[in-house]
Amino acid sequence: MDILRSTFSSLHNKNFRYFWFGQCISVMGTWVQRTAQTWLVYQMTKSALLVGVLSACQFIPILLLTLVAGTLIDRYPKKNILMITQSGFLVLGVIMTVIVYTKIVQYWEVLLIAIGYGLLQSFDTPTRQTYVVELVGPKDLMNGISLNSAIFNLAKIVGPSIAGILMAQYGTAFCFMVDAISYLAVLLGLFLIKQPKVVPTHPKQRIWKDVKEGLRYVWQQPAIRLSAELMLIVCTLDYNLYVIIPIFAKAVLHSGAQTYANLLSATGIGSLIAAVLMSYMSRFGLQRNIYLYVGIGTAVLQASMLFVRTYWLAMFVMVLVGFCNMIFLNQSNASFQFGIPNELRGRVMSVYVLLNQGTTPIGSLFAGGVMDISSAWGFPACGMLSLLLLIPLLWKHRTTVQQWLHPQKREY
Repeated sequence: MDILRSTFSSLHNKNFRYFWFGQCISVMGTWVQRTAQTWLVYQMTKSALLVGVLSACQFIPILLLTLVAGTLIDRYPKKNILMITQSGFLVLGVIMTVIVYTKIVQYWEVLLIAIGYGLLQSFDTPTRQTYVVELVGPKDLMNGISLNSAIFNLAKIVGPSIAGILMAQYGTAFCFMVDAISYLAVLLGLFLIKQPKVVPTHPKQRIWKDVKEGLRYVWQQPAIRLSAELMLIVCTLDYNLYVIIPIFAKAVLHSGAQTYANLLSATGIGSLIAAVLMSYMSRFGLQRNIYLYVGIGTAVLQASMLFVRTYWLAMFVMVLVGFCNMIFLNQSNASFQFGIPNELRGRVMSVYVLLNQGTTPIGSLFAGGVMDISSAWGFPACGMLSLLLLIPLLWKHRTTVQQWLHPQKREY
């Protein structure tokens, strides 16, 4: 019982339960949509590069707008921002359902809708990240982060599998309809949340001054700065699974939509195991030594995919990649949020989201371009380049790295 109580401690908060269960359903729908959208575009274009362009279109708005979004998050109630963004996602899901069902869908239309998703995500993702501490408080922050990650990765397991079944039985339009309906769950959860006191916002000033203040804080904190530079490399190059896997499944494993969905689900299985493990280990504080190991580990695993040519070995490696990626993001999130002043939280976490998702267009275009030359080199090229960049980075920060590997005290 103590283990269960520790693992799910943040769910004792009623408001967080409403938020968490709504997210469970909504994020499931999002993964159904992502899986179907990527497969739809690859079937339409037969080009890995154009799949990379799709991913870039969804994440370029995050690259451009997230830092500005962070300043607004610190000024306005987070619940209101989430109600607006989630309603916007619902509308885009309905539009995508209609154009695919009526068979009038064109590649450029999918790109425009992807840009729309990216615009909303620029505000939605950092708001959700910062809203967790507002709902659970500093004591249960790490547990709340881990449980939030758990639902994301449970969805990453179940969502692609559901999408694979729906695409095979009913077509891709049904997947987009499921996505649209799923947003009703999170909107209901937000509506049920009752907060007696909204966290105070900081005084309004010029937006660019706000942005610089958040960036300065990240730069001046050695631990957060190293975390940011690690994320810049690892998230840009080693988080392109959704671009690489459909091409890998079709061109290397010579399989179809179900294999693609299964490989995505395998990464989700590894991620879910890691998220539950980190929920339990949250009571021990930050684990920066593990953080370094998994950052290097995911690069090594992806480089090793050069030698993987069988379905079951690919599934096994994807489980390990998902495990490493989840722990890396979990500890990155905790490293950014640990000890942040509340009035800076939105701006600092917008930097986290920028590095987590905003640099994806660079990695997506790189992976897509490489695979248009050779389908087998998507994973290895990203993994090898990541390792080459990590070596000088870790050497430059060797003092901080030593402190992380041999901590003098536990951090909470």
